[in-house]
Amino acid sequence: MNRARSRLRVVRGDITGLASDAIVNAANSRLEPGGGVCGAIHRAAGPRLATACREVGGCPPGEARITPGFELPARYVIHAVGPVWRGGDQNEPEVLCRAYQSALRLARLHSLRSIAFPAISTGVYGFPLERATDIAVHCVEEWLEDEPEFDEVIFAVIHDDAERTYRRALASR
Repeated sequence: MNRARSRLRVVRGDITGLASDAIVNAANSRLEPGGGVCGAIHRAAGPRLATACREVGGCPPGEARITPGFELPARYVIHAVGPVWRGGDQNEPEVLCRAYQSALRLARLHSLRSIAFPAISTGVYGFPLERATDIAVHCVEEWLEDEPEFDEVIFAVIHDDAERTYRRALASR
């Protein structure tokens, strides 16, 4: 097992309860509270998160922004904007990979050692779960190969299908 792989794990449960240095919000480009993971993170962090997001402004797909975690156990929320699935021929895989790696760069810039990701773009944005999982695992693992400072990267999932898909992707590498 390579060093990058040993720092990746899958956790089934609510990402808002994880005490990692940062959790990642599958954000929309306006960084506004929404549904799914985004809504759950905003509710758990409290109203100051929405205020902080408004101060940050927007974020284009493939990029990420950081705010404090406020009422969350995590110190920070990194808001990563993934692509809306349009069939796969609109650079969706590349944009998704950039979203993960942008979040990791922000974590490194803030000297964070642990980060938890949801399955970015697989909810209302419609990215097929298996394809998004393969991209996420590949891009994160590739990025970690040159980043010895990270202790742990968690893929936080809440559904059986997502857990099986992430575990299968990690086992196949």
